[in-house]
Amino acid sequence: MGKNSAAPLGGEGAASAGVPRPQPTSAAHTARSVSAKTGFAFFTREGLIPPPPQLNPRLDVPGPTAELPPLLYADTYSCPDALYFGGVEMSDPFICFGHGGRRHAIVSALEFGRVRRTSRFDVVQPLDAFLERARREWPERRPGAAEVIRLAARDLGQRRFRISDTFPAGLYTQLSALGLPLELAPGALFPEREIKTPAEIAALREGNRCSAIGLAAAEAILRASKVRGRRLYHRGRVVTSESVKLAIEVAVLEAGAVSAHTIVAGGDQACDPHERGHGPLRPDELIIVDIFPRVTRHGYHGDMTRTFLRGRATERQQALVHAVREAQRAALRRLHAGVNGRDVHQECVNVFARAGFATRHLKSGSVGFFHGTGHGLGLAVHELPRLSGSVDYTVPEGSVVTVEPGLYYPGLGACRIEDVALVTRGASRLLSRYSYDWQF
Repeated sequence: MGKNSAAPLGGEGAASAGVPRPQPTSAAHTARSVSAKTGFAFFTREGLIPPPPQLNPRLDVPGPTAELPPLLYADTYSCPDALYFGGVEMSDPFICFGHGGRRHAIVSALEFGRVRRTSRFDVVQPLDAFLERARREWPERRPGAAEVIRLAARDLGQRRFRISDTFPAGLYTQLSALGLPLELAPGALFPEREIKTPAEIAALREGNRCSAIGLAAAEAILRASKVRGRRLYHRGRVVTSESVKLAIEVAVLEAGAVSAHTIVAGGDQACDPHERGHGPLRPDELIIVDIFPRVTRHGYHGDMTRTFLRGRATERQQALVHAVREAQRAALRRLHAGVNGRDVHQECVNVFARAGFATRHLKSGSVGFFHGTGHGLGLAVHELPRLSGSVDYTVPEGSVVTVEPGLYYPGLGACRIEDVALVTRGASRLLSRYSYDWQF
């Protein structure tokens, strides 16, 4: 396959190739290591991803709630819908909405020029002008977002809006008191986000290249580490979860993304799937490394997990890792457009049952396989669709999902393996690539 083509699922890809021993130096060197391990050329930040797609212009068709124009008041970091709608990063909450098939934004003087110049908003208006009008209309109030929205809606003859379930409750109450009804969207505010365009797919590939760069940085340290008793040493220092996370985050940052809440957890710590990890990493223990960076330039994510072990694995540890990899392969084979996410999840459950790895829910916590198999990935780390035994959901063509089965047993350790796949009518295709070598 070409360097930039996606790999069919079910194949080992780079896992079957000889993997060079990566050296922990610069991000550029790490990128070359990732290229060798993944088959992908490393892309720089300049000029790769065009802006997200244009939205459906049917923003204000009279009728059901789903056809009302959207209203948002949020920043783009905590609210991916706001970034999707306007295509511009905003660190503070701002007002944006649809009307007449056009996108409107009301922003402060601090942001006005940039938003007019770089966003996809059709109409950008200054916040200060609305605040001045609001002071005259409601002299007894201290005007804010509610009064500004009410004035803007009245100017346009817009009688109601559609909002998401994350819309600020206080603002909802204020707008209701001002006579502007808001209706909760029955599902996602922008359901079209679930189906990815070619530009979004390219952005997600870039996010996963950044994840792979982080994995290479972690593997390089673990491979080069020396075993001394119950500790690992690298360049004379004890290897800790914190030191490996720092190396990951620096490498990912130099590649053009930010990796927050990175997981590097070993031994029993890894048996809590969202434990970030702390303290020394030990030889002969399974170490979960989970990296889900946000690419700075466009906001799309990667999300990959590998499990490593420095030293010698026991037979039971080997069986655990083998079962997780087989479960992932089975789930990837089952994944295609129109499949129910529960059926994909059940493939993992069946593999684990045949391998003798039971799931139990104890007073001290759960052991075995006790989380979903995967989730959608895009501007948010977790979005639709879902691959879970508890969710009845048909996976649509063009969606992008993680596939990440795992097993967790205190005393034995934990393993999770995660990749990202594009759902097609036939065999789904990987958007992530990294070696499955785990023991060194």
